[in-house]
Amino acid sequence: MTSPTTSQLLPVSSGREVRRYLRGLLPGRRWLLVATLLATLAGGALTLPGPLAIGWVTQAIADNRSTAALVGPLVLLSVTAIAAAVVTRLGAVLLARLIVPASAQLREDAVGAAASLPLEVVEAGGSGDLVARVSDDIEVVADATRGALGEFLASGVAIASALVGLATLDWRFAVTGLLAVPIQWHTLRWYLRVSQPMYAAGREAAGRRASALLAGFTALPTLRALRLGRRQRGLIEEASLDALGYQLAAMRAATRFFGRLNLAELVGLSAVLLTGFWLVHTGQVSIGAATAAALFFVGLFDPINTVLGVTDTLQMAGAGLARLVGVVSTAPPAEPEGARPATVGEGALEVSDLRFGYGDGSDVLTGISLRVAPGERLAVVGASGSGKSTLASLLAGLRQPRAGSVTHDGTPLSSAARPSVALVTQETHVFVGTLADNLLLARPDADVRDLVEVVAAVGAREWAGDLDMIVGSGGHELTASQAQQLALARVLLLDPTVVVLDEATAEAGSDAARALDRAADAVVVGRSAVVVAHRLSQAVQADTILVMEAGRVIERGSHAELLVEGGAYAALWSAWASDGR
Repeated sequence: MTSPTTSQLLPVSSGREVRRYLRGLLPGRRWLLVATLLATLAGGALTLPGPLAIGWVTQAIADNRSTAALVGPLVLLSVTAIAAAVVTRLGAVLLARLIVPASAQLREDAVGAAASLPLEVVEAGGSGDLVARVSDDIEVVADATRGALGEFLASGVAIASALVGLATLDWRFAVTGLLAVPIQWHTLRWYLRVSQPMYAAGREAAGRRASALLAGFTALPTLRALRLGRRQRGLIEEASLDALGYQLAAMRAATRFFGRLNLAELVGLSAVLLTGFWLVHTGQVSIGAATAAALFFVGLFDPINTVLGVTDTLQMAGAGLARLVGVVSTAPPAEPEGARPATVGEGALEVSDLRFGYGDGSDVLTGISLRVAPGERLAVVGASGSGKSTLASLLAGLRQPRAGSVTHDGTPLSSAARPSVALVTQETHVFVGTLADNLLLARPDADVRDLVEVVAAVGAREWAGDLDMIVGSGGHELTASQAQQLALARVLLLDPTVVVLDEATAEAGSDAARALDRAADAVVVGRSAVVVAHRLSQAVQADTILVMEAGRVIERGSHAELLVEGGAYAALWSAWASDGR
């Protein structure tokens, strides 16, 4: 096993932060919690009559009593068994009503927070770590809350009830039964000390394994082209063996844990039986009482093993919960209910002396300043690798600069609850579901008339007339240009103040390109717009054109002004026009 490198992973919350988050889930559920605890206590109390009734039956047989002496104990057994079943069922229902909504809220909070994490945070930690948290860790926590937590509570009450039963019969039974406790306590302390860091490190190892797998799947064509498959397979194997190593270590620790618990059971039961033999032999207790005491102690085996056994599951859930709350606490504050972007046309988008680089690398953008006035269209052109897309992501608030500022209407994008700047790139995801579902992601309160209007505005009515059409994986496969029209229609529903189009029409052929250009024009009309131009024809109508090279702005001006200057833009235009485009 390798040492976990947590410096680049998403944070893991402390126990105090986890408890604070869990307290936030309780308001409105306190009475349900009380009812659940009462039902659990009642279920534990109903385990007391069973061993006592069997002890009475044993004593009746030893005393050669008539069969009539068995009626009372058998009736008691039947009644308590039925009552215990009812109460246990009630407790399970109450616990489900308490836990399931809270578990669902955790899932929603974690997934919602993951979706709103800053891009650089996800990139620094690796998308695999995030995927592992919102999939594996959520499932571990959900499984524990659905089963292990209820078992833990019920078994704890059963243990307390059995000890009360032993003490009721004779205090010496309870004392001798407690001889097993030091062994169990020492075993539990040892196991917690060993397993807690092991499970935390194991969850991180699972995140690294997910990162390696995700990297291999997403980069598969590149890996094949460069014949790097063996190298990536080695990285996946190394990460998988690391995760497996933690699992095997946890299994070895659990085996030793339960072996020591069996020793505790042997010591305790032997002590109770010897004590019972002595007390019966000396006439201090009856055979029935000794039998009931042995049954009470044997009845401790399952709940004690359950409590200590589910501690294993609860520890895994605790490690997963700390990782999930870490995601929730990292995400920016949620916007107020019903919040909408600013009114179209309000405020300028301004960049002042911007400097940016990825991770610990050198700067890829340096000294960039610009201003996009309300309703103005700015085009950004330059050779591949000049920094155009990086600048677009900064203007949209997806990344934060190392120095300088990006503000909209005087407010830094990093501090705005929901910046009214929308980004459309050439990489558009189509979610599995209906076309209407994909559109409603932008504005869930939109009605059918709104959807029809935006579909028509981007020129997609011909193929998108059926809003109930299933799209995405397994559904109707959209072409690249259709997917872009869908993305542009979402922007219209979102109704932002500023639109940033990062080569949003670059993937289309010539005919589709003209249709997408018209769709893009429909989206940016009346709004401030930044267009990262794939074709120079998109820059001609811009109010201002920025020409970038090596992360710097080397020219700016209108199309006509830059042609007169005869600089880099004029050379680009000449080369582009000479190709007959």
